[in-house]
Amino acid sequence: MAQSLAGQNLKYLRKLRGWTQEEFANKLGIKRSLVGAYEEERADPRIDVLEKLCDMFKLTLDDLLRRDLAEVKGNYLAKRRQQKLMSENNLIHFVPVKAAAGYLAGYADAEFIDELNTFTLPMLAGGNYRAFEIVGDSMLPTPSGSIIVGEKIENLDDAKSSQAYIVVSRNEGIVYKRLEKNNRNKTKVTLVSDNPSYQPYQMNSEDILELWMAQMVVSKVTSQQRWDVNQLASLVNNLQEQVTVLKKKYN
Repeated sequence: MAQSLAGQNLKYLRKLRGWTQEEFANKLGIKRSLVGAYEEERADPRIDVLEKLCDMFKLTLDDLLRRDLAEVKGNYLAKRRQQKLMSENNLIHFVPVKAAAGYLAGYADAEFIDELNTFTLPMLAGGNYRAFEIVGDSMLPTPSGSIIVGEKIENLDDAKSSQAYIVVSRNEGIVYKRLEKNNRNKTKVTLVSDNPSYQPYQMNSEDILELWMAQMVVSKVTSQQRWDVNQLASLVNNLQEQVTVLKKKYN
């Protein structure tokens, strides 16, 4: 009965967020077919999947295994949402440009992190998020001065190629780039700017201190960039040239 409730609750929570099975599977780090098997009660959710659900929705294992969340959604989930908003785990610490140097020295120092300003974004599910202010035009059309909200990636192996990340490293500091992994040489990664005027460059994997996958961009309306057709055509041509260069390097 307990495992049956776990599958029902998994399906209920997915629909509560409006996620497809594929999206939910990606967030849980499992195959889509497994989500279907759990929801249809053809398989029991593994303990590691249940633990990820608990972290994501701020629930306990007892909640998932013994409570029918759909039946008690009125009072129960309202209470959970309130607890979620009050939980420090959902506070997003903000690292402005002026604090970048201090962050590089104190990124692992809890006292330094506690001194940073915080905010919350209700549209983000439970997770470990941080916000970084970026400057410069290397990631245009994302304008300078934007705030990038990223979700912590604990292992470089879990990073996805072509996704945008805040990369914190010993030599480069805090940069906002797209990351390309080399399957043949895992000791290096390639960092790519959205602005084709900036050439890609390589970084030693061991130099990366933190990796935050970009989830949201916060910027002022007055600073939004506009692109005309000629600019877009030029951008596409330059990107194609960069892809050709990267392919030659990898081969």
